[in-house]
Amino acid sequence: MDKISLEQELKGNPYPGRGIVIGKSPDGKKAVAAYFIMGRSENSRNRIFVEDGQGIRTQAFDPAKMTDPSLVIYAPVRVLGNKTIVTNGDQTDTIYEGMDRQMTFEQTLRSREFEPDAPNYTPRISGILHIEDGRFSYAMSILKSDNGSPDACHRYTFAYEDCAPGEGRFIHTYQGDGDPLPSFEGEPKRVEILGDLEAFAGMLWDSLNEENKVSLFVRFIDIATGTCESKIINKNQ
Repeated sequence: MDKISLEQELKGNPYPGRGIVIGKSPDGKKAVAAYFIMGRSENSRNRIFVEDGQGIRTQAFDPAKMTDPSLVIYAPVRVLGNKTIVTNGDQTDTIYEGMDRQMTFEQTLRSREFEPDAPNYTPRISGILHIEDGRFSYAMSILKSDNGSPDACHRYTFAYEDCAPGEGRFIHTYQGDGDPLPSFEGEPKRVEILGDLEAFAGMLWDSLNEENKVSLFVRFIDIATGTCESKIINKNQ
């Protein structure tokens, strides 16, 4: 798989939906995780990211305008020991609780499927970063409908033992805008990861469609020490 420019990939897609990027910094010293959300409806756009312990959660920017919190309010990022979980829904909690009981990442998601938001049936995308003894590995998952039919769930898990400096993988919910929205297809895309935390976060935010972007979270984790630095950018301030 050819490595592509994440900047150009985002600029060329007005509505990738929600997206997860996991990889390694250009100097090879940091594990990188990023998660963004976009929205077309007022309910989806009425959100911000806020810190929540070692992770984050979504929150209504204007509580009076929140009409349905069921699929838009959740904890996208949680930390379990040396594992960082990143997802686009409340399956973050499913993974956290299952892995806390010694289940594997893939096993925890067996109890979940795509979102019940007909006719889109938005895929559930998830990622996990594991840092231990100076080593880094990660995995990604997508749970999606059977080509738009809710009658079956297709389950895909992609595991990566380390990666080259300055690259990672990108998975998102939608191929692009549409009605219904077309689900992501194929293996997570191999992308460039450039710059430090501030530069990488700035590039991601600037590359997302101005009308549809809502919030962005980026974290750099030192592979040797486990210490991390994070950044949140919200369109609603």
